[in-house]
Amino acid sequence: MYFKEVKKKLGFGCMRLPMKDGNVDDETFKKMVDHFIACGFNYFDTAHPYVDERSEPAIKRCLSDRYDRDRFLLANKLSANYFKTQEDIRPLFMKQLELCGVGYFDFYLMHSQNKNNYDHFNDCKAYEEAFKLKEEGYIKHVGFSFHDSPEFLEKILNDHPEVEFVQLQLNYYDWESDDIQSKKCYEVCVKHDKPVVVMEPVKGGKLANLPKEARAKLDETDKDASSASFALRYVSSLDNVFMVLSGMSDEAQMDDNITTMKDLKPFEEKEYQAIDEIVKLIKKIPLIQCTYCKYCTKGCPKDINIPEIFDICNDAVKFPDTDLMLSYKWATRGHGKAGDCIKCGKCESVCPQHLPIRDLLEKASAVYDK
Repeated sequence: MYFKEVKKKLGFGCMRLPMKDGNVDDETFKKMVDHFIACGFNYFDTAHPYVDERSEPAIKRCLSDRYDRDRFLLANKLSANYFKTQEDIRPLFMKQLELCGVGYFDFYLMHSQNKNNYDHFNDCKAYEEAFKLKEEGYIKHVGFSFHDSPEFLEKILNDHPEVEFVQLQLNYYDWESDDIQSKKCYEVCVKHDKPVVVMEPVKGGKLANLPKEARAKLDETDKDASSASFALRYVSSLDNVFMVLSGMSDEAQMDDNITTMKDLKPFEEKEYQAIDEIVKLIKKIPLIQCTYCKYCTKGCPKDINIPEIFDICNDAVKFPDTDLMLSYKWATRGHGKAGDCIKCGKCESVCPQHLPIRDLLEKASAVYDK
């Protein structure tokens, strides 16, 4: 482990919390927090925009109001659209502490660094502000989360060698991909000796629900293990990884993750071979590689539930005999339909997966907006 405070490699990602009647389901979240801590895990990850700005208050109600501060580690982030000037950063940070009910953050990240927002962080001296807050005891470790090319990651680490860790999207599907380039980004971190936090290890749940042919390959190595467990163990076996985040939204997901990560078993050669075959099989299926982060929905002028529509499109490919029209009606209930898209492009500018969202919505509309 790179940081002595970290107990085990599994972190509770609080972007996809259990929901009930449109709000965070506190009772379920409390049960999950209790179980997580009782099993020896202690890392929680949030951000101001998560769950439509409801993640931080839920952290306070369900975690920090109920446990002594030394029982858990909390990571939070500085998100670009919440500050316009350097002077805005400190008040926002103090508000985050208050919302979470804590006096300091163990890990604080410049959120989702990429070519589109990096200049804004630099112009506002965001990195410098974070390290001032660290000097004052409000932050223990400063890092950043990243969604861009390995070349741009290299630039940030050269510009800011003082950062202590990097959060990357790593999973076996994106390891060799031309878009995400997980492997190359990971290698840049190794080169700069920066420990890594993994996000999207199960690619927004996609690697937990494999097509039949792909799952059959895993069955050849261990038919009793869940698909998600292979994905978690794959990234956990990387030497430079000190934490793997999982956005657990129900107790069943947590139970499976804890079973996998409590006594972590390193990946074996036969499993690497199976994963190579699985990636080849999945890439033959034309799925939309959405991770359900919902960054695209926040600024949509037509309030289109983009991730759910894409999920339905993927299910139509994986399960061609299923009638998904009712699912589409539920996904668009109280929201815009795919055909309501005005092609403004706001969604594509913030999509970490660089998806051609406007074209994909047009195709979905042709099928479901009849």
